[in-house]
Formats: sequence, C-alpha cells, structure tokens
Amino acid sequence: MTSVEPVTAPGLHTGSTVAPTTQKKTLDSEVFLKLLVAQLSNQDPSSPMNTNEMIAQTTQLASMEQLTQLTTMTSESFALSMRQTAAALIGTQAEYVDADGVTQTGIVSSVSFAGSVPMVTIGDKSIPLDAVSGLRAGSSSAS
Repeated sequence: MTSVEPVTAPGLHTGSTVAPTTQKKTLDSEVFLKLLVAQLSNQDPSSPMNTNEMIAQTTQLASMEQLTQLTTMTSESFALSMRQTAAALIGTQAEYVDADGVTQTGIVSSVSFAGSVPMVTIGDKSIPLDAVSGLRAGSSSAS
C-alpha cells in the first residue's frame, strides 16, 4: 500500500506550533483546491468520486468567490459614495444633535476622510457624516 502524505490547509488546526497570527483564518479557493486534489488522489479506484458532486462543489466555490467579490465591491462603492456626499456638504448649513440632545446648526467648513466614516466640521465640532440630521442651502452665518 502506498503512503499518503498529509494535506496541510492553512487556517485549519493541525497541531502545529505556528503562531495563530500567521495562520490563515479563512478557507479560500487555495485550501479548497488542495483538499479537492487530496480527495481525488486518495479516492478508492473501485468507487470514484461522483462527477456531479465534484462539479457541484466547484460551482459552490465559484459562487462563494463571486459573492465575496461583490460584497467587497459594494463596501468600496458605499465608502466612495459617503466620501462624495461629505465633500459635497462643504459650504452647506447642516444640523446635528449633540451629546446633550440639543440640535446644533452650522456651516460645514471641512471634511476629513481619516476614518472609515467621513467626519464633517460644523462650526468648531467634528461630526461623523452619519450623525448629520438635516441640511439647508448654505448661508453666510451660523446659528
């Protein structure tokens, strides 16, 4: 009988002493293909793997990869949309509710994209874009 070499899949517990921060934390197409090759090379010749099952698994992998790419693209599109919206607010009078529950109004003077949510500067306060509760056409004075 021939010996079977173990298949190592990054991210799977193998009893290794590799630090957890260096191991993969997700199963991706590379791991799937390694497992599929191992399954095919170690299958019983008298009972080969069902071709339909293999095609179904491959199709599921392709679907998962497409969904992952779609999710990434949607997130990037949303982030870009938030940045465009925030930039368009410069010079506009905006409202927000402060920590005390009081509605504040002022002109948006600048925008920062340093964090995941753009921050707009209204008066002397930096407010997350999603905390802006209302807009009016710009005016020359702030309330």
